[in-house]
Amino acid sequence: MIQWGQPSVPVVAPGMAPSPAPPIAPRRRGGPRGPVFLGSNIVILGWLVVAVTLLLAHDAIAHPIWLPVHALLLGAATNAIVIWSGHFTPTLCRVPDPPHWHLVAKLAVLNTGVIAALGGVALGAMALTGLGGAVVAVVAVAHGVELFGMKKKALSARFDYLISFYLAALTALLIGSAVGAAMALGFNDVATWYPRLWTTHVHVMLYGWIGLTVVGTLFTLWPTTIREKITDRSYAMAHRALPVLAAGLGVAVVGLLAGSWWVTVAGLAGYAAGVVVAVVGLWPGRSFTGSAAWMMVGAICWLGIAVVVEAVGLIAARSTEGLPAFVEHTLLPLLAVGFVAQILMGALSQLLPVLVAHGPPIRKAAIAYLDQGWQVRVGAINVAVPLVAGPWHGVVPVIGWVLAAVAVAGFLLLALRLALPVALRGPLDPEAMRSHPKAVTAGVAVASLVAVSAALALGMGAPAPSGAAAVSGAAHTVEVTLNNMRFSPDVIDVPAGTRLVLRVTNADGLPHDLRVDTGEHTPRLTRGQTAVLDLGVVQQDRDVWCDVPGHKAAGMTMTIHAVGGVPRHEHSGGGHGGSTPAPMTLDLAADPSPGWTPHDAVLAPATPGVHRVELRAIDRELEVAPGRREVRWTFGGVEPAPTLHGKVGDTFEITLINDATMGHGIDFHAGALAPDQPMRTLNPGERLVYRFTARRAGAWLYHCSTPPMTLHIANGMYGAVIIDPPGLPPVDREYALVGAQLYAGPPDGDAKPAAIRAGQPDGWMFNGTAAQYMHAPLSARTGERVRVWVVNAGPGDSLAFHVVGTQFDTVYKEGAWLLRPNDPGGSQALDLAPAQGGFVEMTFPEPGHYPFMDHDMRHAENGAHGIFEVSG
Repeated sequence: MIQWGQPSVPVVAPGMAPSPAPPIAPRRRGGPRGPVFLGSNIVILGWLVVAVTLLLAHDAIAHPIWLPVHALLLGAATNAIVIWSGHFTPTLCRVPDPPHWHLVAKLAVLNTGVIAALGGVALGAMALTGLGGAVVAVVAVAHGVELFGMKKKALSARFDYLISFYLAALTALLIGSAVGAAMALGFNDVATWYPRLWTTHVHVMLYGWIGLTVVGTLFTLWPTTIREKITDRSYAMAHRALPVLAAGLGVAVVGLLAGSWWVTVAGLAGYAAGVVVAVVGLWPGRSFTGSAAWMMVGAICWLGIAVVVEAVGLIAARSTEGLPAFVEHTLLPLLAVGFVAQILMGALSQLLPVLVAHGPPIRKAAIAYLDQGWQVRVGAINVAVPLVAGPWHGVVPVIGWVLAAVAVAGFLLLALRLALPVALRGPLDPEAMRSHPKAVTAGVAVASLVAVSAALALGMGAPAPSGAAAVSGAAHTVEVTLNNMRFSPDVIDVPAGTRLVLRVTNADGLPHDLRVDTGEHTPRLTRGQTAVLDLGVVQQDRDVWCDVPGHKAAGMTMTIHAVGGVPRHEHSGGGHGGSTPAPMTLDLAADPSPGWTPHDAVLAPATPGVHRVELRAIDRELEVAPGRREVRWTFGGVEPAPTLHGKVGDTFEITLINDATMGHGIDFHAGALAPDQPMRTLNPGERLVYRFTARRAGAWLYHCSTPPMTLHIANGMYGAVIIDPPGLPPVDREYALVGAQLYAGPPDGDAKPAAIRAGQPDGWMFNGTAAQYMHAPLSARTGERVRVWVVNAGPGDSLAFHVVGTQFDTVYKEGAWLLRPNDPGGSQALDLAPAQGGFVEMTFPEPGHYPFMDHDMRHAENGAHGIFEVSG
């Protein structure tokens, strides 16, 4: 058995005075680096605390589950790998320890990079994320150079396999960091590559950086844990396992990047074979006990299960299209809880006693102290794995995450109570480590039950309702379901004086909440979440609605009718009626704001092939009329969204990223495919790849698909896709105009939905700004053929495009030629209902200013007009 950090004790004969102490400082407790190494392991414990805290506060502070998982993977696991690989290598290979400051400097820079990477994602600052990843990569390179130098100086080649494992893992980290930085810095604008890069990043980091390090270390740590010698068979298996694991991972990465399911399966099969070789080489053939041993066994088992489950799923699907969802919802939680969290606790259970103890008796006491209640912890974290990684919704995964958090928190309490006093005050007091295993076991079990019960009480993981008191005493409870943009039931009759409690469950794919006119409200609920709202004693009617912008206007309202109560009182914020505000008067003659630039109406030429575009849903302040700026909901920060131009047969790959504060989706009329997945609503921070092939020519609308669509379109979320008819001849100038109604005011205010329902816009516009082409006329020359594509985004009014002073000799509307240049007749207007499109062609007979407009004069006089400035 290998032991570290045993101080030498001078022997003094009876009756003799001890010899003077040598003139050098005595070696302090705990391993080759003493307090430096102990302090660095406390950093690992600190990251575990952060991960557990973020997990338990997941709903309360509304951050994604990504954050606690990466605090575990990038924070705790990466620190552990750098620390322990830097410990085992000099110890086992018999090389001098590097100076203490090397470890301190590496950890300082590493954790700065980790914090930057996590903070960048949490804050949406992708440049900061990329910088953090680059810093982590730099530390990895420096650490790898140091390990390689140790390998060349090693006095014993017996353990050189260990350095080979670490160097292979560091290579995987560099690849994973490069892939992560590419995504963060925008390489993922090629839509096909984003899911491939993302899945590659996860696999390389989990199976490579963490997996290779763990398997290599176990060849040394496992025999020590079960008090066995490292046999020649273990050495041989270690040398065999690494090339099999590395080759399997390499093939899997090639398959992931190529989008080939069978190559990926072949790689996973090779990696699984490497895990089997490692298990065969490590298996002792006898019984073992203790938390460290059982957690190591559990971790390596879940690693093998993850690889097999993924391979079987790919074989069944015969495609990698569903792999990103599998990785996010199954693979990542399974490995984070079952493999990474468990191996960290198991390894720390073995290593911390070595660091804090003076000798075998105290070390034995420290091991017993950490083993208190280990059976419940091991059971809780392994039961949690299928709960967090299975195909469950609602409360089941919440219970799993709570069990995992309680198991890790129970270990952390013991570990910190063991390590912190030694780091701060000195050697351990054996009396302070009296173990009470039964009491601790019972405490962990009770804590688990309490935590799970609390999760259930909060309603399937939803945070506690704001402003709602706890339910106590006799009450009438009504189950309210939110689905299909409606409350069910939408009327609740209760006798006046009844204490009413609403148990609200969201069964819809969109986030919803429930707000009462007296101020009580639930939190924002996602699919499967439930919240309990205690309204107290109801004496009069109450109006209830969903407070998500536009949902009330779309009909998400409910009435609580107090039978026999006082007459209805119209509360502020409630009610379903109310007068519609008068339209705003636009000053179309005003000057645009300083620095304003018009929307470029020139249509870029069509380039055949695959069109890859990234669109980010983002709130942006824009000029909606001369001198008037308002916050708009946009695709890409512009209104209308970018116009896409292609030919029949072209493929479009659109990556939609929701960088806004509410849910958005997208619907392309130019494609024909089932809307279930590509047109679904994305929560903030989510993304999807929308792929379609343009089978038919036309001028097509695209817009936000999230209900109520009228509000999202009226707030600026629309654009055009233009697909040229086959054989369309070139022209001298080509413009694209997207007409729309202008509803001014705050995008989420109650006045806007009311105005939309009443059909009373504040103005009309082309390309997102009323009357902008009066201030920035479109250019043409006499005799030139000009083609103007027009799409009507609505959301409600028809449009009649007309140019004063000329006639159209070509009209193409909704995929059909209405007029061609050689026809004897002409056309004066292109009439388009909402969502229709087409184009007209004309020439200008002489120089001058030719107004264009929507010939519904109400629209023209309120913004839907501009100028063609024609020169000779």
